[in-house]
Formats: sequence, C-alpha cells, structure tokens
Amino acid sequence: MLEFRELAWWYWLVTAGLLTAGVLVDPLGLFLAVGLTVINLLHFAIREPGLTAFPVQVRFFYLLLLLIALPEPMRWLFWIPMIGTWAQVLVGYCAMARLVSLFPWNRQERLTAGLVWRRFVSMPVRGSVAD
Repeated sequence: MLEFRELAWWYWLVTAGLLTAGVLVDPLGLFLAVGLTVINLLHFAIREPGLTAFPVQVRFFYLLLLLIALPEPMRWLFWIPMIGTWAQVLVGYCAMARLVSLFPWNRQERLTAGLVWRRFVSMPVRGSVAD
C-alpha cells in the first residue's frame, strides 16, 4: 500500500530513511528521525480532533520508543522501529498501531490471546486498525 498521495506516508518514508541512515551509517540520522517524529506528532495533534485521536496516540508511542532507544546503551533498539517503519511504508503494516489498538481505551472487547493474535496477524488495512 504505497500511499504516496498521503502526507503521513511521506513522514514515515523520510523517518524510515533517517532511521536506516542512523543505524547503518551515522547516529545523527537517529536524532533527525526523533526531530521529524516530533514534527509529525505536532502536525497530527493539530490536525486531528483531540490528543486522544488514534493517529496522535500512535505517533506519541512511536516517539516514546525512539526516545527510549536514544541513549547509547539502548541504540540497538532502533532496529525495531527501523524495520517496522519500512513495513509501514512498503506494505501498510503498522505494528505500533496494532499495539496501541490493544490499550484499554482503544478497544471494546476483553483482552485475550485471540484478540492479540488477530490484531497482529491480520492484513494491513487503510485507515485505522482500531476500527
């Protein structure tokens, strides 16, 4: 699902490129990816109806993951968002959105192993996985 007409897709594409450069070439790319993610979060926080909007939550928790990975001993964690962001860009699979959709305030049904399984193995969808 190459959604090149969507601004969100471009944010993710550039972020994936910065993370890749940061992991493989120069750590400056990691800091630039964090900065771009802050801009992405602020943009969607202004655009969406409220801070609890699902796209804002996904970007917030994605930023939190990047910040956790930023200290030198934790940098190996950047492989996770790097691979996950490329999956989002290339096929529309967003593991962070699937994780966030399991939080109690984003679901109507009880949390079970079956629900977790269905959320993580279902095909990518347009829009929100929370729907």
